[in-house]
Amino acid sequence: MKGKQLTMGSLFSGSGGFELASLLSGIRPVWASEVEPYPVRVTTRRMPWLRHLGDIHDIRGGEIEPVDIITGGSPCQDVSIAGKRTGLEGARSGLFFEMIRVIREMREKTDGRYPRYIIWENVPGAFSSSGGEDFRTVLEEFCRIRYPDVSVPKAEKWHGAGLILEDGFSLAWRVLDAQYWGVPQRRRRIYLVVDLDGGCAGKILLESESLPGNPEAGIGEREEAPGTPGDGAHGTGQICLNDQGGERMTILEEMASTLRAKANHPPIVLDAHPADSRIELSEKDTIQTLTSRMGTGGGNTPLLLTPKTMRIRCGKPGGGKGALIQDDTSGTLGTSNDQTLFVPTAYRISAKESWAMKSPNPEAGIGEAEVSRTIDTKGTDPTCNQGGIAVIDRKAPMFSMNKGSHFTEAETETAGTLVATDHKDPPVTAYGDMKGHYAVRRLTPTECARLQGFPDWWTEGLGTENPTDDEIAFWRAVFITWQKAQGKEAKPKADTAIRKWLKDPSSDSAAYKLWGNGIALPCALYVLRGLAFWDGYKEQQ
Repeated sequence: MKGKQLTMGSLFSGSGGFELASLLSGIRPVWASEVEPYPVRVTTRRMPWLRHLGDIHDIRGGEIEPVDIITGGSPCQDVSIAGKRTGLEGARSGLFFEMIRVIREMREKTDGRYPRYIIWENVPGAFSSSGGEDFRTVLEEFCRIRYPDVSVPKAEKWHGAGLILEDGFSLAWRVLDAQYWGVPQRRRRIYLVVDLDGGCAGKILLESESLPGNPEAGIGEREEAPGTPGDGAHGTGQICLNDQGGERMTILEEMASTLRAKANHPPIVLDAHPADSRIELSEKDTIQTLTSRMGTGGGNTPLLLTPKTMRIRCGKPGGGKGALIQDDTSGTLGTSNDQTLFVPTAYRISAKESWAMKSPNPEAGIGEAEVSRTIDTKGTDPTCNQGGIAVIDRKAPMFSMNKGSHFTEAETETAGTLVATDHKDPPVTAYGDMKGHYAVRRLTPTECARLQGFPDWWTEGLGTENPTDDEIAFWRAVFITWQKAQGKEAKPKADTAIRKWLKDPSSDSAAYKLWGNGIALPCALYVLRGLAFWDGYKEQQ
């Protein structure tokens, strides 16, 4: 007999990753807690049936709908090695204790029946925060939900995987790196699973039977695909995860992508280190971990080098179709020789040419010219385009950013002159022996979505032209909650301002923060599908 469908509640909802992963695993998301307006807008659009509970401080676990699973990626800034390492005593990471409170209140109200499972996600910095004491506290707090007097000893060093077993209780943790789950991003995260009424936590995280690709024991053995919620915008059964040549995952609606032997034209990845203004080539073709600081200035957004070529489509004298800039492709060679490739040129590196120099020093390096010299086979006259297209054919070339709009190449091992705005536009260095023509640019928000394993459309179509009075009231409360969470005086937002925001709530900065704070969907999907499988296995025993 088919068992009852599992239900899930999401604390610190963010990008809605646990909610989407639950849908794809046949689990019904019931409610979510989030304080930032933009992530709330995303999940209300994608899952309109989901109940939003607001600030976790205001949630009473005994008064909300009981669920089988509670998930939460509590804010990690205070335990991250990139933060100030104030640990669980920090204002943000300390919200972990609010998560524990909500769970305990629900367990007390339901006589220990709900929730049955807990999933907690956080940065590996939690292992070493406060000398390892913070992670010991995390383990102890989860264990004390079932056994109030238990004491968990501190390990000399916390390892990347572990298991705690007791009669009718289990807790397991494991570090999952998103790059091994189909996305080109190095994102190591602790996933911790608590089975409050059984011994399945280790099986969910540590045993391969729960992998989706196992046809014998995997989730595919379930009787039927999950149904589509009647009031859902994008319900279960309509989304396909597609492995693109083993290098990235894409998500499509109601279709699978064409099988192919390899991914076409993967970009060259640059690792940005804003703390010390370094940029270097990634050795593993993966993007560094996305952070919530993306889009806030200071070079916090990962960079890409994308190949550019120019195809000259010649015609008769005085005519012609003009130049065509192409990404990752070269013009087809033809017998009419009307598709010759030229290098886009606006700036050139030279020392002794008779053209207007940007510096009064005739030996100063970068100058502007009306025309480009003929490109020779030696490649000794590197050129670059004002739009950001550059030739890189030296070891460790330097780049100078011109008013934040484009890069120009400077002398080898020499950075551009420091100016008063360098805290916003520092000189950029690219390390490595790179040859070719590239545009240096930041990741786009859509690319950040792909790096987290989400579909491109997840944050599209969020606008509402004519919101109802009930919708205005809902968003008024959302903005008040957000103001309080920031420690500001709560002032109701004017209806006209709410209507304007609802018409177009999207911005690059909001999207960058959403993805930087979010979870990698394939990792969450692995955990939740394993949970659904082993829960069904328990029910059959």
